[in-house]
Amino acid sequence: MASIRITSVPPGEAPLAIRQAWVGLVLPSRRKRPGRYLAAGILSGPRSIGERLKYLLAVRYRVQSGYIVPTLSAIEVLERSNPAAARWWRENAPHAVRARRFLLFPTECCQPVE
Repeated sequence: MASIRITSVPPGEAPLAIRQAWVGLVLPSRRKRPGRYLAAGILSGPRSIGERLKYLLAVRYRVQSGYIVPTLSAIEVLERSNPAAARWWRENAPHAVRARRFLLFPTECCQPVE
């Protein structure tokens, strides 16, 4: 699996302090190169399969370039450096902190680690 380093505060709906906690961390990435993905807000986006289908049909997703990171792996890394930020994710976005879910870090916020 590839890795990325978060180099600047990623955009998003989490509070600024929570997003700042990602900076400097090395996270496992699903791919070595950035891709284009359908994205939605972590708090305002769909939470269930039914909601995801409605979101798709209503063309509410946006296409974003970046790296996808398994959420559980990312939260484990975050837990080691900032337990409070990891707790925020578990409490405020439990729908995202599960197996087969991913976080998308925009290309401009990270760099691949060799």
